[in-house]
Amino acid sequence: MYTLSPMFAVPAALAKMPDCAELNRELRELFLVKAAEGDKYRNPEPFTHRNAALFESNFRLFDWPQPCVTRLRDFCLANVYRTIRELSGYDTETLRRLHIATEAWFHVTHRGGYFGPHNHPMHSWSGVYCVCQEGDDPESDSGKLALINPHAMSTMYVDMANFRMKAPYSMANRMIRLSPGDLLIFPSWLLHEVLPYEGDGVRITVAFNARFKLEGVAPAQVPVG
Repeated sequence: MYTLSPMFAVPAALAKMPDCAELNRELRELFLVKAAEGDKYRNPEPFTHRNAALFESNFRLFDWPQPCVTRLRDFCLANVYRTIRELSGYDTETLRRLHIATEAWFHVTHRGGYFGPHNHPMHSWSGVYCVCQEGDDPESDSGKLALINPHAMSTMYVDMANFRMKAPYSMANRMIRLSPGDLLIFPSWLLHEVLPYEGDGVRITVAFNARFKLEGVAPAQVPVG
């Protein structure tokens, strides 16, 4: 008897916003106006390495009142809950007890902009939604989201016996070009980066983090003193 199966796996979900053209047009217009105001909406405490061709907003986006933002927020969070349900087998009542806290922001990237390797601490799930990516070669690596293979130690010795393994066993990173309306959801701990954008227009994305607390669970009784 012989069995070949993956021992470890990293989940990721891809969802598509239906009829998203008008929504993305409204989001694009809104974000370009806010980005043009500079520091008023800019992230005041940037951490991950980026360059001046990329604008990152503050992390309050999902609190904004505009209907286009509300529609996007509801789509993103509904798919986070769907991902949790699919992976954990929770029923509807359990999902209702999972109270969510989020932070969300947008990126406007011009030619040459990139975002260095990072993950999203203190959250369980993260997502990236593509508003637009204009004027570049779709066959290139321009603006691709690179998910970094977490099996870093697997490359400490490479020869022809393990170099060409097929998915899901490949040691390569996962390179994803998001299209307008695509939402990618992945574990917040997963390292990722955005490769330089080579287009003549703009690349606009929305990112968010989510963490959860189960209603009715009492905090641990830890002695003091």
